[in-house]
Amino acid sequence: MSGARWHWTQQAHAAWIVAKKNARIYYLKPPVMSFGIVFPLFFYLAFAIGRPTPVGAMVPGILAMALFFTASAVGPLITPWERQARTYERLATSPASLSAILAGDALAGLAFGALLSFLPLGIGLALSEVRLTSLPALAAGIALGGMAFSAMGVVLAAYPADTPSEVMMLSNLIRLPLVFVSGIFVPLAQMPDWGRWLAHASPLSYCADLVRISFGDAGYFPAWADSLALVGFTALFMGLAHHLHGRAREHAK
Repeated sequence: MSGARWHWTQQAHAAWIVAKKNARIYYLKPPVMSFGIVFPLFFYLAFAIGRPTPVGAMVPGILAMALFFTASAVGPLITPWERQARTYERLATSPASLSAILAGDALAGLAFGALLSFLPLGIGLALSEVRLTSLPALAAGIALGGMAFSAMGVVLAAYPADTPSEVMMLSNLIRLPLVFVSGIFVPLAQMPDWGRWLAHASPLSYCADLVRISFGDAGYFPAWADSLALVGFTALFMGLAHHLHGRAREHAK
């Protein structure tokens, strides 16, 4: 095996180890569960109660928003905990590269979001008349959306704080506005022109669009455009995360 191939294999294994470590230690932490599951569910229900919206029509929005909050919650919570416990420094001096560590954090967020997105999906299919019409669109929405949201969480985790509450305050200042411009509560076609322009800057817009397509609704964007946009957001966020985390390491020395 060549040196370059061995290096990539070693770093891929390191990313997998980091992801497994995050899943084993942090998935069931109360803040992860509350920010990832309880908060988006009650947030959506509080907005939908009193509106003449059929239960079936709510399922795609709840699924997309649950994926958004769960996948993006892992990074901003894990990194401050590790700084607080002084394990972040040990991880930084390990053979794992910064890219491998960030990839492991992103994979952990993706897996967490994807697994928990099946909860609103199962409840929706069981309690409403909504039916899946395109499994590939749903799989693409969950996988590509979850990866983009998780990568965004890794970017937010670069904020130099030792307590999760500080990072989550910053995280929610960014995530909540994205929810309102992403067509979750008001379809993109019914939004004003300025709202539709802002929607282009939110990865949640494209994920929610793919999820709606998977349930047979008309998409605002073509499915291929949704998929490409989510891949682009993932690449952008991971590049930005590498830059910001690298700078944070340099300042900590």
